[in-house]
Amino acid sequence: MQKVSVQLENCYGIGKLVYEFDFSQANAYSVYAPNGFMKTSLSKTFLDLSRDKKPSDLIHPERETKWAIKDETGSDLKPEQIFVIEPYNESFDSEKTSLLLVNQTIKKQYDEALKNIEDKKSELFKRLKQRSGLTGRTVTPEAELLKHFGHTSIYDLLDSLEANGSAKPNERLSTIVYERLFNDKALALLESGQISQQLKDYIEKYNELIEGSPILSKTFNHYHAKSINKNLTDNGFFAASHSVNLFNGKTKEEIASSADLDTKIEGEKTRIFADKDLSSKFDAIDKKLTTKELREFRDYLLVNKDIVADLGNFKKLQNDIWLAYLSAEHESYLDFLKEYRVGKEIIKQSIEAARQEKTEWEEVVKIFNERFTVPFTLGVTNQEDVILKGTKPEISFGFKDDAQPKLVDKKLLLEVLSQGEKRALYILNILFEINARRKQGQETLVIVDDIADSFDYKNKYAIVEYLKDVSRLDRFFCIILTHNFDFYRTISSRLNIYKERRLFVFKNGRDIFLKPEIYKENPFDYWKDHLNESRFAISSIPFIRNLADYCGKKDKFLKLTSLLHLKTDTLVFTMQELEDIFKDIIIKPNLTLPDPQRPVVDVIFELADTIVQENDEQAELESKIILSIAIRLKAESFMINKIADQQFVNGITKNQTLKLLERFRNQFTNEKEKVALMEQVNLMTPENIHLNSFMYEPILDMSPKHLKQLYTAVKVVN
Repeated sequence: MQKVSVQLENCYGIGKLVYEFDFSQANAYSVYAPNGFMKTSLSKTFLDLSRDKKPSDLIHPERETKWAIKDETGSDLKPEQIFVIEPYNESFDSEKTSLLLVNQTIKKQYDEALKNIEDKKSELFKRLKQRSGLTGRTVTPEAELLKHFGHTSIYDLLDSLEANGSAKPNERLSTIVYERLFNDKALALLESGQISQQLKDYIEKYNELIEGSPILSKTFNHYHAKSINKNLTDNGFFAASHSVNLFNGKTKEEIASSADLDTKIEGEKTRIFADKDLSSKFDAIDKKLTTKELREFRDYLLVNKDIVADLGNFKKLQNDIWLAYLSAEHESYLDFLKEYRVGKEIIKQSIEAARQEKTEWEEVVKIFNERFTVPFTLGVTNQEDVILKGTKPEISFGFKDDAQPKLVDKKLLLEVLSQGEKRALYILNILFEINARRKQGQETLVIVDDIADSFDYKNKYAIVEYLKDVSRLDRFFCIILTHNFDFYRTISSRLNIYKERRLFVFKNGRDIFLKPEIYKENPFDYWKDHLNESRFAISSIPFIRNLADYCGKKDKFLKLTSLLHLKTDTLVFTMQELEDIFKDIIIKPNLTLPDPQRPVVDVIFELADTIVQENDEQAELESKIILSIAIRLKAESFMINKIADQQFVNGITKNQTLKLLERFRNQFTNEKEKVALMEQVNLMTPENIHLNSFMYEPILDMSPKHLKQLYTAVKVVN
């Protein structure tokens, strides 16, 4: 972001503004904008753009709003590249604060451990999902396991099931499709007890038949027999000419092949399930299964009649099926447990490390506390969760009262803080945002809108130091807006903002112009170097007058007062006399003022007439001072002539304009318009002429348009 070009039309009162900020040599601009010119309008426009909103003109929405904020490549700045620091926003909380709490090394090892565990868990549950048929989003293998085994953590549950040997192999149950057997309707029927008697009858008959089998029993059913057959065959038992003996209760029958054994088992199974009494009891169950969903349950039971006998304790059957699944997926299950047990230790160590971590967040708070004087402290109560899980920080506030901090919530804290202290808390949130952006490497255009308002000088200078820090960051580019000339001068000096990057705002109609400040450092230094020009000589009169007063040169002070108030010698005070006084006060022996025999007052009015014709954007500080002097002299001349009491005028020793106004107001009560005009003169000009701690801020804030109008008005009444 070497350059930022700004083109605005009809944005919150800005008629038009076109300017290119060049950051190729330095990262900061200071912009002095008198009240009502454009400062807030510009910051509102950028604030909208930072929120991906369209700027507008609230007063005149019918006017077409246009904007273009581009970098040197011609690309539009993205919303995330713009950050506006408002004068104050109580609700502002940086969304990026958590970044300052993160130690990437700790988080990386934590995240890797979690990922490895999750990968193994996903693989295991992918297999469990295939076996169980639970492919929906609500009823899942994980949810069913937690429900049936009464756990809240799937990790701890799986660990404990393996540790106590619960997951025993049961090849028959591992083939049962859980979703087919235990859909919602089937479960509701089983839990209602509507078929409990039928199931009881069926189970009793089934147990009776299987106990009467010469081959099978409750502990060695046909499925166990088929499993043994399969294992023997797979391991080449029969191929090696071995045989097995089946005991029918009386004799042993030798079986020499897998096919014969399978025939024997299937025959016994068919005999049992073909039993008329058992079939009738199954039919009794079947009659209860009437709905579509229950018929699906019935169809599954028809194919898997051997499982009906276990439905008497269906909750145990559910648990046994899940244990059978885990046993069937033994390899994937063990892979998960291995990763979980290793990762669990890494996670535990990471949590402890995160709890003890000294973070960038704390460093920001430490620097803030060193620079600002505030009655509160801050802490984070969930630091380990922020670092490891990305949780939003929970900020705790401690209010310090006689060195006894008490925890309070933010709302209560804001109620007891002063306006300056609230602003300090706001500044802290700004610091979190800036430091988080720095950590992210986010290139940012920072618009600073009078951030130092309502601060005492100590905290104001703390803000200056922060802005200085920000202006030194590689990827941050600052435009600092202010209507406070003292702050403008301070920030320009402390941040080493020179030449074309120190801007004054001028207004011509609705159009706004930014122009480099001509003074660079101090207007008085500039004037001193240009005193040989009438404009700067006249504008320096109040300043030199104050210096004469401070230096104890009373006669020179009174003499110069004759150029700010209409005295008996005002009209004959020459430029040569002014030159002599200047040489004496500021010791400038080579100074030569133009037109030495000309009355100074003539030069003042001539300059004022010229300034009135100039474009408003040309009206620098010296022009406004000259207008103010001319306005007062014209106003006093008018009032003195109207009052027509020279003895009264000669008796005024201080506050001459005010004394004249009081007499004029009482003497000419019917001339209301002229009284109002004189009151306006008295209101607008004193601070413009008399220095306030060597500062001309009131007149700097004033539009030259108002002074021109006032000068024209008092000139007319004369």
